[in-house]
Amino acid sequence: MVGRVKCNIDASFLANSDKVGIGICIRDEHGAFILAKTEWLNPKSEVRIGETLDLLSALDWVHELQLGPVDFELDSKRVQILFNKNITRRNINRRESSKSRLMEESEEEKKYESERLWSWGAGTDGQLGTGRLQDEQIPQQLSLSSVSSLACGGAHVIALTSGATAIFYLINSATGKVLSWGRGNSGQLGHGEVVNNVLYPKAVTSLDNYFITHVSAGWSHSGFVSDTGCLFTCGDGSFGQLGHGDYASHSSPVKVSYFVDQHVAQVACGMRHSLVLLKGSLSNQVYGFGSGKRGQLGVSKDKIKSINLPEVVNGLEDVEIVGVSANGDHSAALSVDGNLYTWGRGFKGFEDSHLPQCLNSTLKFTKATLGWNHALAMTGEGEVYMLGGNHLGVLSDLHTVRQAKQLTDSREANLEKVPGLDGTKITDIATGAEHSVLNGEIKTWGWGEHGQLGLGDDGDRISPVTASLGYDLNEAASTRVYCGSGFTFALTKP
Repeated sequence: MVGRVKCNIDASFLANSDKVGIGICIRDEHGAFILAKTEWLNPKSEVRIGETLDLLSALDWVHELQLGPVDFELDSKRVQILFNKNITRRNINRRESSKSRLMEESEEEKKYESERLWSWGAGTDGQLGTGRLQDEQIPQQLSLSSVSSLACGGAHVIALTSGATAIFYLINSATGKVLSWGRGNSGQLGHGEVVNNVLYPKAVTSLDNYFITHVSAGWSHSGFVSDTGCLFTCGDGSFGQLGHGDYASHSSPVKVSYFVDQHVAQVACGMRHSLVLLKGSLSNQVYGFGSGKRGQLGVSKDKIKSINLPEVVNGLEDVEIVGVSANGDHSAALSVDGNLYTWGRGFKGFEDSHLPQCLNSTLKFTKATLGWNHALAMTGEGEVYMLGGNHLGVLSDLHTVRQAKQLTDSREANLEKVPGLDGTKITDIATGAEHSVLNGEIKTWGWGEHGQLGLGDDGDRISPVTASLGYDLNEAASTRVYCGSGFTFALTKP
């Protein structure tokens, strides 16, 4: 039974040369998302400023209109308004749909239903987006559509949205609008205020005028990159990890002025440091700032505590880098020819490194992700390899494998293929603090105290185990996986 709480209904009034449309978003009085739907209307309807409705009446009204998701035209325009339930009921004339139109809407509905998002694991800060402050040991499906990508941090999540059903912002069908939720005690959500937690996805409105293409979430700070190459950061800045030249924290995204004349392609946020990859430049293309006590900034300054302005990562000047990754006190970069470079805190069996070290391997990688004590790397053939390890068996049962052979003093000796995946082609990988996730069939292993393995318990696993989403993944064209420190997300696309 839905409780009677106050809510607000926002509408986006859209128009082009031959039709108009309206997008409806229902939020509670605190701004938390409840429901978002859209509908094309014809002829033009009278829409007026209205009153706050109770939740039951609002949901009843949406059900009566039979609203469903639709694609907006590229030339549609957005005007934010409020409207009254009774006036809208009286004036909206539902358009009679042709057979072809019904077929189009049916296909669109199928596409919408195929876009699915699940979360599980640690949830006591609201980071799962379920509206509950509790851990979940079984994957929970969320009522959040049109998500194009996610970034998961210590206890917060950032989402990029696309399409007409993007929450709050019903505009052109394209990526670029940002939502965030979870822990916000350092301002890492970017909402302009410091809050303990936000239970539902909420818009980062200060970025409305920018088309955001890339996001990253650290332990308690966040980074956002626009299509024009601007970098914005917010959250905890006490180690200089925001890159603004000071140690202040910010609750709204602030542009990093250091890169004002350069084009930022990616940002990667670690525990208390950040990496930045510039576009179209071989020299001086990777920068680091924030905590550097374990060498994670990659600068040739031994035992540096922190840097609050970006500095060039040394040792990569003649290497074309296509991706960067950061987590814990680790940093990594992937080159265009598939070589993996790591620096910072040493993985098991190795010393810290203040300069990037190339993983001495004949393997060519297409993606790499970092945990607190381990890393995963994936080849173009869908094979997955592991680096590092700990007492939880985060990297499967490699300790047994290593005992059977003599290790040499090279990073390749610490690289092992993930066992038990024969015949399974993996297309995405993710690492949390001390757990790992693969797509295809969702396979998880490592630390499981909060249910982040999605297996229905809080136990650890030393080998990959299949986690069920209660959904046939063969029906999805793609599945992406994402990890926060102790929680997991999976996103399927049609």
